[in-house]
Amino acid sequence: MDNKRNTQTIIIIALLVLALLAGLIWWLKPNSAPTTVTGTNTATSTTTVSTTDDTTATDAETQATNSKASTAFTTGLERMPRSLQDTDVDGEIIIDENKQLVVTEGLRRLFDYFLSAMGEENEATIVARVEAYIRHHTPEPAASSAIDIFHQYISYLKELDGLQDSYGNLQMQATQAGKLDLNLIAQRGQDVNRIRQKLFDENTIQAFFGGEDAYEDYSVAMVSIEQDNSLNAAQKKTSREDYISRLPEGEIKQNFQKQANFGELTQRTEEMKAKGASKEELFVMRRGLVGEAAASRLAIVDTEDANFDARFNQYQTKRQALIKNAGSETKAQVQIDQLERSQFSDTERKRLAGYAGLKKQGY
Repeated sequence: MDNKRNTQTIIIIALLVLALLAGLIWWLKPNSAPTTVTGTNTATSTTTVSTTDDTTATDAETQATNSKASTAFTTGLERMPRSLQDTDVDGEIIIDENKQLVVTEGLRRLFDYFLSAMGEENEATIVARVEAYIRHHTPEPAASSAIDIFHQYISYLKELDGLQDSYGNLQMQATQAGKLDLNLIAQRGQDVNRIRQKLFDENTIQAFFGGEDAYEDYSVAMVSIEQDNSLNAAQKKTSREDYISRLPEGEIKQNFQKQANFGELTQRTEEMKAKGASKEELFVMRRGLVGEAAASRLAIVDTEDANFDARFNQYQTKRQALIKNAGSETKAQVQIDQLERSQFSDTERKRLAGYAGLKKQGY
């Protein structure tokens, strides 16, 4: 059971790293319904410049926009492409009291918001749109600084795309044992950093990519620990805790601590349930790891799961009887469907096939 869980853990974390690395260029793209613009506190007095989309367009108008990109925009929000219509502009432009640009991760989100329409609009149109948006909503010299960084960012995405092609599909580098080639990942990271150093100053690199790098480093570290066959389970746990403890204080560290706690929570819950722990014992353990509120919610989930499991076992017994009486599952299908509807809600019925599979595997 433990070996199976460890293998699944390796695969899950490995896929996370692969998603981060193989899809790094698309990390920048927001969802089709971006969130509302918000400001960020800075060390100096700042002003957050934001707006919302107040114009829409038909597909024909969007096509017309593509043909006259350089002169089409005043605010940058005219004749928005379909995917951005009826959405709020995501991101932020922050300036200090001297009208100097304060670079934040929100500026990158702003660029990504408009770049997400690539394909609906050509590059020249998007560039003209973003430049118009910045100049309409931002005073100098901050406006020119933001535009310069935007052009650097476009160059970065293009070089990153070329780098992705040169490395190919990183997933193919995983061995049949489910391990990742961490040396290849490290080399690719160095190449990405060289591109960043060439195009951006250190302040922009930290603002745009600092959080992303922290999560990527964490994922790689967790894979490295999990793949270290010289460590037993307890030593791996200690190594993971040590890595997190050495991180700087802040939201990212807190997120990693919560993730580690929930990982330990799952393992300890399985172990305690296997030993016949009481509800009270489970609650005390969970409260210590994730707090009283989460422990209470998990207790409710336990009750719901136990209820579902009992009904499932009854359903399986009746289902087998129906099949035996009818002579085949096909002949009993109408009665089986009626049984399912009487025992489970529509949402629960969607779980039945998967749950049956887990029960066969001994879960």
